[in-house]
Amino acid sequence: MSLEVKLALVFAAFVAVLAGVIFMAFRERRLARAIPEGDLQAQRAADGRVLATVFGAILGGMALTFLVAWLVFF
Repeated sequence: MSLEVKLALVFAAFVAVLAGVIFMAFRERRLARAIPEGDLQAQRAADGRVLATVFGAILGGMALTFLVAWLVFF
């Protein structure tokens, strides 16, 4: 498999991670509108789900960065 194909696969994985984060964030934002203003626990839970997804995506992005470095240099 050539380097171009490998890097294209990594780029596709990056776009998939990015699309997943955007989809989940907008979904949670839409669902959070239905939460009553006085329900702090539900609001915190919604915020926690968004933050967990974003930080999970950051770790996924770091893993993709190491994968690209490995593909290019080895």
